[in-house]
Amino acid sequence: MDRLAFNASAAIAESRVVQHMINNELANVSTPGFKRSFESAMQSVKAEGAGFASRIQPKSLNVDIIIMKPGTVMSTGRDLDISFNDKAVLGVTGSDETLAFTSRGDLKLSSKGILETGNGFVVRGQSGGPITVPPGFKVVINSDGSVYAENPMTTGVSKPVLIDKLMLRNADGLTLTRRVDGLFGVEGKPNGTDIPDSKAMLSVNPKSLEGSNVNALSVMVRLMDLSRSFEMNVNVIKQSKDSDESGATMMRNS
Repeated sequence: MDRLAFNASAAIAESRVVQHMINNELANVSTPGFKRSFESAMQSVKAEGAGFASRIQPKSLNVDIIIMKPGTVMSTGRDLDISFNDKAVLGVTGSDETLAFTSRGDLKLSSKGILETGNGFVVRGQSGGPITVPPGFKVVINSDGSVYAENPMTTGVSKPVLIDKLMLRNADGLTLTRRVDGLFGVEGKPNGTDIPDSKAMLSVNPKSLEGSNVNALSVMVRLMDLSRSFEMNVNVIKQSKDSDESGATMMRNS
């Protein structure tokens, strides 16, 4: 009976990984460009330690592989909002100062005039550096990712000036994983690894945002399934304890 309790308790412990993923998805249902990741799978692993090698326990296999399925695109009319076509991703500077990627397109200007994502990561230009806009200038982003600045104080017809071009990369055919800072990295590669610049014509949709690809209803169903699984494993542990106590009582009375 101890094997039942052992396996059930191990399953409860490993379910925390799935719980974390579900909570993260629920928290980002309304986050622009958020991508959900593959559900955690389980494998059977032989438990190490003293005693007989007869204990098998479940173990989570989770590498947080990104699902690049697009979310719903919404028109916003805001100059600094963009959504990405196909499987294009945007190069940004991560929390560890290395190159990372994102599909979040709600851009903004910092107090220093540096182009950033809505959650504060610096957007990289085609050359790999930050994109800086002169103070007071209006920013216009074209469908090819070109970033223009226009002086609103100019009398007459003002001519936009090309500042830089967004670092767009084609993630089609690549496996991306979620980094600690929530950005994307290339699976099996160290942080900062660039995606080879393909010959594909990558483009964005100006003045629009892509919503999260998380299905809230589906996530809630998974959460309820996880809760039922937890209750079932707790009951198994209780039943195992009761069976052991009954067996011990029978041995004492015999």
